[in-house]
This record gives sequence, C-alpha cells and structure tokens, in this order.
Amino acid sequence: MRRYIWQNANWQNFALAGPELAELVARARFLQGQLLGKISALDLRLQTEAQGELLIAETLQTAKIEGMELNVESVRSSVAAKLGLPQGFGRPIDRSVDGLVEVLLDATRQHARPLVLTRLNGWHAALFPTGFSGLRRISAGAPRQGNMQVVSGYLGHEKIHYMAPPPKQAKKELAIFLKWFKQSTGQSNGLLRAADAHLKFITIHPYDDGNGRLARAITDMAMAQDEKTALRAYSLSAQIMRERKAYYQILGNTQCGARQLDDWRVWFLKMFCNALQNSQEIISAAFRKAAFWNTIKTVVLTARQRKVIQKMLDLGQFEGGLTTRKYTAMTKTSTATAAREIAYLYRRKILKQFGQGRSVRYELNLPPI
Repeated sequence: MRRYIWQNANWQNFALAGPELAELVARARFLQGQLLGKISALDLRLQTEAQGELLIAETLQTAKIEGMELNVESVRSSVAAKLGLPQGFGRPIDRSVDGLVEVLLDATRQHARPLVLTRLNGWHAALFPTGFSGLRRISAGAPRQGNMQVVSGYLGHEKIHYMAPPPKQAKKELAIFLKWFKQSTGQSNGLLRAADAHLKFITIHPYDDGNGRLARAITDMAMAQDEKTALRAYSLSAQIMRERKAYYQILGNTQCGARQLDDWRVWFLKMFCNALQNSQEIISAAFRKAAFWNTIKTVVLTARQRKVIQKMLDLGQFEGGLTTRKYTAMTKTSTATAAREIAYLYRRKILKQFGQGRSVRYELNLPPI
C-alpha cells in the first residue's frame, strides 16, 4: 500500500532548504532581475501588449497541462477585454475561459489581498460557471465532499497515480495551508515559498476538479508577492507544459516520499529559470505584434481582415503562405470578397506577395525589430 506525505503528522511543516540550493536561488534571482528590469523599462503600451501575450500563453498552457484545449480566439478575446487591448476577435467569450483568465489576473493584480477560503472558493466557481466538469456535476465553489484519486487508463484497468487526503482531513489541511500562506508572506525566500505552496496545495487537492489550475494560480500569486509587482514577465504554466512529464514524475515521487523535498525545490527552481529564459521569445513576439499594429493603426480594416492578420501573427505566418482559399475558409466569406480584401491588404503594403497566377501566396510585411 503506497504511503503519501499527507499521512505523516504535521507534514506541512516543511524543513528549511539545504545550503546546496543557494547557488540555484542566486541564478534564478539574477535572471529574474534581468527580465523584470527589461520589462519595466518599456513604455506602458508595450508593457500591456507583453502582458497580454503572456497571459494568453498562461491561460492556454495551464489548461493544456490537464489535457484541455482552449479556443485561442476565445482566450484572446477575453484577455483583450480584460486588459483593454484592441486585438480581440470580437467572438462570444466562453464563460469558463473568461473565468480562468479572471482567476489568473486576480492572483497577480490583487496579490496583496489575503488568500482566504471565500476567495479561493470564488476562484473555483469561476473555473466551473455551470457547476459541471464535462458531464459530471461537481461542488463548484466549495471543497469536495468525497474522496479524490488521480487516475488514468480505461474502465476496469485504471492506474492510480495519487490518492488525496479524505475530505474532512483535506478541509483541515486547507485551513492550515491558508494560514501558512498568509503568515509566510515576506518571511522566507519567495522562490522557495512559491515552490512549497505549489506542492502543498496540489497535495491537499481540496476540490473535485481544477486543483492543478488553482495550484498554478497560487504559485503565480506567491511570485507576484515576492516580486511586489503585478507585472507578468513569464509564464510558469507554459514552461511546466514543456516539461510536463518531468513535472508529474517529480511531483508524484515527492508526494509519496520517494524523493526528498529539496529535490522538488531544485526541479522547481530550474523550471523557473527556464521559464525566465523562454519568456524572451514570448516578449519578443509581443513587441513584434505591437510594432506591426502600430504601423497599420491608420488603415481601415474589416473584422475579417483583422482576424486573418491576428491569426498570421499568432501562428508566425501560415505554412505555405496565405491564399484566397485559406482566407475564405477562415472568414466564411465568398471567394470574390476574399480576393478583394487580400488585394486591399497588398495595396496597403500589409501583405507581401510571392509567386504568380494560381501559385500566388501572401505573407505579412512585418517591420524589423
């Protein structure tokens, strides 16, 4: 019978980090300071654009870690509405997508507010606005009433990866966690506190569903408290998604005591360093998009043209270039209208042309950065 760390008395009283972590913490602090310095030196418009792209990445990836594929247009529309950005798709916003964006924003923008049970329950309710997770009714906005297992495999051949504390103990452990989270603010190394908060919450698994997304929101909140800013400069979820297999492996091994607590902390710090380095790609993309929209801000565009341009920016152009057929498929318009709107974009030097006749293709005429 597998034994988990939550079965030990006072298991949330984590030991202090070993001295071998000091060098890794210093490296993480150096990269963190570099990135925050670069972002804070930008003008407000570029900061907002970068924040939007990082929030989109965080929203998409925190869901994808748990096997959920969100519609990028719905995410972008929600983020654009929340941040006042002009590049939304104008599409109806999915309530559950909007709820996740709201939670991620609240965790960082309102990081100074205490994390209490009512607030955490509100986050959970926002993730499940219908009260259902798929076809299953859950206790949305309230801790779970039943036992919780993390399983995989088909019916009759399930593999149990993790068994959470029973509901009564989970409620007690959650109260202990929330008290610790409040009291530890500013009292210990912020990076290690974020790592510990993530492990503690995901181990308690206090809700029927959404525990991973909430754990990552809490981690973002802990990082914002440490940095004393709501400025989003990196996406931890995007990095965890890149390292998902290793993430689940170290998490499971730590939860069952097969690995030491400092092993988890080392993994978290290395993942954080990787997130800081990889965020440069997202921020560079945000700058390029912002510069591009700025160059065409006086051009009158239809909603269809804006949608196609944003798609090309998001995807880094289209494989094989833009064609009339692709334009028609994306915008659900006629071939004649597609050809006319593409020609307009070409005349305004928004698109550049390759090939001739039936082989003609178009790409965005992106400005140099």
